[in-house]
Amino acid sequence: MTKLNGINRIKIAVFISGKGSNLKNLIKFSHKKNSKFIISLIVSNNSTAKGLRYANIYKINKKVIKFRNNKKVEDLLIKRLKKSQIKIICLAGFMKILSKRFIQNFKGIILNIHPSLLPKYKGLNTHHKAILNKDKYSGCTVHFASPKLDSGKIILQKKIKIFKKDTPKTLASRILKQEHIIYPKALNKIISNL
Repeated sequence: MTKLNGINRIKIAVFISGKGSNLKNLIKFSHKKNSKFIISLIVSNNSTAKGLRYANIYKINKKVIKFRNNKKVEDLLIKRLKKSQIKIICLAGFMKILSKRFIQNFKGIILNIHPSLLPKYKGLNTHHKAILNKDKYSGCTVHFASPKLDSGKIILQKKIKIFKKDTPKTLASRILKQEHIIYPKALNKIISNL
């Protein structure tokens, strides 16, 4: 925990694999005066992830790790998280499944954001599946990470209508806007209950 503007802030790490739009959004929220968290570490399994540039822009420590769920790599990462006093990990477009061992050995909380109304459409291609199945609604879910893919306890969801003219791309874009609203909300909710 670190004190900023007289407020105790929880240190979090954000794990990414791609362009980092949820990361950028969480950084924006962390800079608000009454924010309950500060991002102390950005971790990526992809050395060319565009989102890593935010580490340089906002002067946040970063770590690129080749995740192969091997014990040695996991132990090094857990050590780094402990050293950085990370209490919460936010998975944000992180395209690797964390091992059961990692989840059990990390002593904090791990959250994930998923672009569907879980338990519907776990895994990839969620927008394509929702349109293909002629669903009336889709949305996004913030949930606790668990060893089973997209199966942890749900914290917050946002539902949106699927329009007849929607494509996977237009639906993804509209849902991403909702992700940017509910992820910081869910994070603040969890921190308030600590």
